[in-house]
Amino acid sequence: MNFTRWSARLPGTQRRAAARTDDLVTEDRLSEGAVPAARAEQLTAPVPAVDELPVREVLDRVPALVALVHGPDHRLAYVNDAYVVAFGLRPTGEPARRALPELDEIGLLPLLDQVLRSGKPRTVKSRKAPDGRSYTFTCTPVTEGHGGDGGVLVFATDVTDHAEAAERLRASERRQRETAVTLQRSLLPQELEEPDDLRIAATYLPGGTEAAVGGDWYDVITLGGGRTALVIGDVMGRGVRAAAVMGQLRTAVRAYARLDLPPHEILQLLDGLAMEIDANQIATCAYAIHDPNEGKLVYASAGHLPILVRDESGVVLRADEPTGPPLGTGGWMHASGSIPLGPGSTAVLYTDGLVERRDEDLDEGIAALERALAGATGTPQVICDRLVRSAGVTAEHDDDVAVMVLQHPAHTGPDGDLFRNAALELLGGVEAAPRARAFASGVLTSWRFPVELHDLGVLAVSELVANSLQHGIPPMRLRLRRTDRRLIVEVTDGDDHLPRRRRAEPGDESGRGIAIVATIASNWGSRRTPGGGKAVWCEFVLPKG
Repeated sequence: MNFTRWSARLPGTQRRAAARTDDLVTEDRLSEGAVPAARAEQLTAPVPAVDELPVREVLDRVPALVALVHGPDHRLAYVNDAYVVAFGLRPTGEPARRALPELDEIGLLPLLDQVLRSGKPRTVKSRKAPDGRSYTFTCTPVTEGHGGDGGVLVFATDVTDHAEAAERLRASERRQRETAVTLQRSLLPQELEEPDDLRIAATYLPGGTEAAVGGDWYDVITLGGGRTALVIGDVMGRGVRAAAVMGQLRTAVRAYARLDLPPHEILQLLDGLAMEIDANQIATCAYAIHDPNEGKLVYASAGHLPILVRDESGVVLRADEPTGPPLGTGGWMHASGSIPLGPGSTAVLYTDGLVERRDEDLDEGIAALERALAGATGTPQVICDRLVRSAGVTAEHDDDVAVMVLQHPAHTGPDGDLFRNAALELLGGVEAAPRARAFASGVLTSWRFPVELHDLGVLAVSELVANSLQHGIPPMRLRLRRTDRRLIVEVTDGDDHLPRRRRAEPGDESGRGIAIVATIASNWGSRRTPGGGKAVWCEFVLPKG
């Protein structure tokens, strides 16, 4: 092949060729300036032009792989020594598909067609060749000096070290992400608690492979007395640190929930704790309490997205204010609000990964979720999966997502016989105690409880009513409730002093009522009620079958 007939169409080649005569500096011009004579002699030495260099010798010594093909079928014209070392001798004159099978294997031949047609160079980065090494290929168009078909100069640079380093980095990032995902999932509830009056399902989806794991979490906490706490939150930031903060907040929520405080007081405690964990880390959180006797969700929000509720008729409601700033900001008094959640209703708690998109307003995402919820039916898990699909969440989603769906089923037919309520206003003085015992005995008999459970329930009613008559103030009320799993006895009064279990001395005339209740019942507790007053309750697990 005559290389003097070819010239690479590279940027600057023509400029260098046109300017080479300007590089010759004459003695006259040097003598006119301040350049010393000895230096002028050096500058006047002839500099060989690029066209005068022995091209083949240069290309043979280039450490990169070089191949030259010409014509529409890319017949091989030349390969340098580095190419021969990498892939062996190659027959010239043959089409590239036969002469350069390694280029065909890595899919480079269509690129040669593009370069030949467009007359513009193309580059593909880090392709792994059959020899096991990685190369970056640059294909540059060339033209023959006396006309004829054009050709393509293939220049391959060995980037194996860089590719292996990049792969090690990606593997390290994958391991870190897997560690964060494992930590995140281990900190989430492995099994959701199952309240008597709610059916609940939840889903957590980490962000795609290019996104670090975040701090989304959810939880379900049975408070006793038929009440349930529902929590969802999102720690700002990504990675193991966000997951670790999330774990601390979730543990704290479970501990604070045992105090059975109103939602806004729980958030006040969490706000102070978040500042102690990390003053630079903030989180959003929504905490709600469901009481089947009230038919509503009482909630508080620390910068979190609004709860959505679809009522029995299919109308979707959005929880409005109050919403305070995120946890960790400090200096804010949170407040509680409420939204109806009667029998037949479905509620959705979620994090921003479900509704927030870079190319649309957040309210548009929430509105789309409302429309999806309006048409979603079935079990909580079915609804949960449908909402995730309707939001377009995939394995490559750029943010993690947490969704919790809860239903308050309407109990009808035979199932309705397993869920009963009965209440009695405790009017008058000491005579209220025998009336309460007689009322409880009649109700428990009508509910066909076994004799042993009947007697335990009447004893619990007697002790709780006596405690309220002695230490509480009107109004007083007795409520009996049965579910498919337990019997709940609750007495409310107007005094907000919470009873505590204590050990009565042999000579004490009082102080044994709560101890007796705690001994005979499966669980007991007390809480302050909105507007003042308290509720003291206990529950008995029903025998199976």
